[in-house]
Amino acid sequence: MRIFDIHSEGVQESDSLQGLQARGLGAQGFVWIACERSEFEACLAPLQATLQALCGLQLLDFHVSDLLNAQLPSHYDYTSEYDVLVFRRLAAGQAAANPDALDLAPAHKAKRSGPPILRRIDTSPVGFAILDRVLLTVHPSGCAVRDSYAAKLTQSGNATARAVGAHLPTGPADLMLRIVNHMVDGYLALRRELTRQLDHWQAVLLNPRSRFNNWSSLLDARLTLHQLDEVCEEQRASIQDWIEALKTWPEPPTAALHRERELLQVRSRDVLEHIERVIRHVRRLEQNAEIAIQMHFSAQSHRTNDIMRTLTALTAVFLPLNLMAGIFGMNFEFMPVLHLAYGFWWALGGMLLTAAVLMAYFWRKHYLTQL
Repeated sequence: MRIFDIHSEGVQESDSLQGLQARGLGAQGFVWIACERSEFEACLAPLQATLQALCGLQLLDFHVSDLLNAQLPSHYDYTSEYDVLVFRRLAAGQAAANPDALDLAPAHKAKRSGPPILRRIDTSPVGFAILDRVLLTVHPSGCAVRDSYAAKLTQSGNATARAVGAHLPTGPADLMLRIVNHMVDGYLALRRELTRQLDHWQAVLLNPRSRFNNWSSLLDARLTLHQLDEVCEEQRASIQDWIEALKTWPEPPTAALHRERELLQVRSRDVLEHIERVIRHVRRLEQNAEIAIQMHFSAQSHRTNDIMRTLTALTAVFLPLNLMAGIFGMNFEFMPVLHLAYGFWWALGGMLLTAAVLMAYFWRKHYLTQL
């Protein structure tokens, strides 16, 4: 469990709930409590006591079960005192070292086949409880998102970073949006690797000399992209619900707070735009995979037609030769040129001439193509 006290002077980290309860909340700033799902379950009573001491409220049992659920889709919920957002991250994680990093659906808990990029897709949920001056986040075990953003937050809180214009989050909602945006942006590296893998498969599929037999991996990739599309749709719906709820908040009493509210709305729309960009790219990858498969079968069908046309033309060339051979193979005693000294050569020359004329004719008609 990691606890951050964020205020205008900087960022201070501690790991003790008892110390946080003892000192309470300062006149300014807010607190970020980041814990893993197993820690949240084990320390639920101290966490509830801490929230009661700091904010005078506790999380509802329904929301506690949501934060503990490792298979919950992205969604948004609220009460009159706090908001709850569950957001399934899109990032390349180490699922093997993460027991909570479940796949997109229970039916696909088995190890994925194909390239390593498909086995590295991690879509575990991250839960956010947004209170007035406390942000509680529940992460899967070994969550790289929490540690990476905590390092970024600590770096932004030092005096040097603030001197060059680094801005700290203004409140729990602002911090939540930054973490969500960080998770969505983490998909970009995964997106590039997926694009590279699909481009490789497209090149192999469209190569007439290659024999593509990795259909299971390609179908698994299409299924993964379809599931990512569903996850992104749930993420977009949850952020849209958050934006609609944000509009119902009471008007801030001061101009400074009003500006913070406007910045919060702008950041929310920016997060929504990033998610929509991910959705568009995932759907484009789905379309590219589908088009590559269709073009592969079209190319195979066209190649088969070329082969059949060539074989048909060759058969048409040899049909007259078979006819001539059949005629001269009849057991009649009196036949033209049968008893001539040069009859064999005349017949052979006629057969070769007929074959040459038919080959030239079919070549000009493009019936004989390169196999």
